[in-house]
Amino acid sequence: MRKPFAITNRAWMLAACLLLGASVPSWAEEPLPVVVTIPVLKDWAEQVGGAHVRVLSLISGLESEHSYSPKPSDLIALRKARLLLQVGIGLEVWVASLVKNSGNAGLLVVTTSEGIELIQGGEAHAGTRQAHDDRHPSGNPHVWLDPDNAKVMIRHLADAFSLVDPAHAAEYRRNEAAYVRQIEQLQAELTERFRQVPERRIIVHHPAWPYFARRFGLTIAGEIVTQAGAEPSAHHIQELIAEIRKDRIRVVVSEPQLNQKIPEVLARETGVRVVVLTPLSGGLPGTATYLEMLGYNGRQLAHALAQP
Repeated sequence: MRKPFAITNRAWMLAACLLLGASVPSWAEEPLPVVVTIPVLKDWAEQVGGAHVRVLSLISGLESEHSYSPKPSDLIALRKARLLLQVGIGLEVWVASLVKNSGNAGLLVVTTSEGIELIQGGEAHAGTRQAHDDRHPSGNPHVWLDPDNAKVMIRHLADAFSLVDPAHAAEYRRNEAAYVRQIEQLQAELTERFRQVPERRIIVHHPAWPYFARRFGLTIAGEIVTQAGAEPSAHHIQELIAEIRKDRIRVVVSEPQLNQKIPEVLARETGVRVVVLTPLSGGLPGTATYLEMLGYNGRQLAHALAQP
């Protein structure tokens, strides 16, 4: 069985110091310097950690999480960090070299997706015609778009904070519980919204949405591409146009991080609605937090699907 997150020797040394009553490193008396890969993790870290953490997200929400190119400032941030929170599952392929080059032997790397049931390959898209076949071999990494998965990821985060800063562990657990209640309230609202929509088939720009679709009872009938940044063939575009017309699909889901040219072609040729949703908090106005992003995505999509 894999451990819920990777723990460096320095983290164990800190725990031992605390247990034995030895002096605690100076950084433990200040807000924990935390670096995260995507904005969703930043929001969660701040919700759980409160005033006891100082969090920097490497990605702002406007870039693609797949093709991000680290900057020199990212390396500097990692050298000063105690924790690095990542999703894992091959989402942040650029992280490993960044960690190695930081030379930070005391960095605690937390993989927040551990223990989540992954959607493998195309299992959520049976019968879908695809332009490419370039899925993550470990499974689809966009796990946070299912609020049940988000709760698992937040628990890993709270575990890590409690390990590194046990003096505030009780507060971290209280914050976690309070925040999870907010997620559950929003999840119940969105579940009811989608329950009232009889037609739930969609075309998606790229496969960021299978966990969201599975949670809220949607069917992904097709994908424009299976790799962010790729371009579909003319033949595949014609296949999608035919499928939209044949099955009377009403909505194409695109993303602000991707080129809107092909969704616009599909809309022009078939009359399908293009709804721009964001898999990353901060990707659209009014989506700065996870709850805002999840609520925006769910309400916008449910409204579009309900239109005649």
